[in-house]
Amino acid sequence: MPNTTPPSPDYSGLMQFLVQPLLDSPAALSIDCEQFNNNQRVWIRLAFEPSDKGRVFGRSGRNIQAIRTVLTTAATAAGQSLYLDIYDKDKKSDPSQVSDYPEKEERHKVSSRRSDIPKPSVKSRYQ
Repeated sequence: MPNTTPPSPDYSGLMQFLVQPLLDSPAALSIDCEQFNNNQRVWIRLAFEPSDKGRVFGRSGRNIQAIRTVLTTAATAAGQSLYLDIYDKDKKSDPSQVSDYPEKEERHKVSSRRSDIPKPSVKSRYQ
């Protein structure tokens, strides 16, 4: 029985399939995939327009984490390890400083409650 390794998944196609529906400008999607150490390690670099960042990452990074899970599962099934780097097209930054999660913007909470209305007081029955 010959020693065969499972074929390497099409990471670029899979990434495009997962990310493109989330983008307002799919033409701006840029995916680069490299394999190292006899196809044991896969490095995927992803770049898209900053205006699409919120949709790709999702709330609390849920979308990008789901995408990462799908890619990692495909890599594990092929006997590979996977690294995903996400770049900002506007800022030519160092990939080591790029986070998988969007930067938190400072939010100002607007109170919908009027301050002149007294709060109801409810006594605890354990007192």
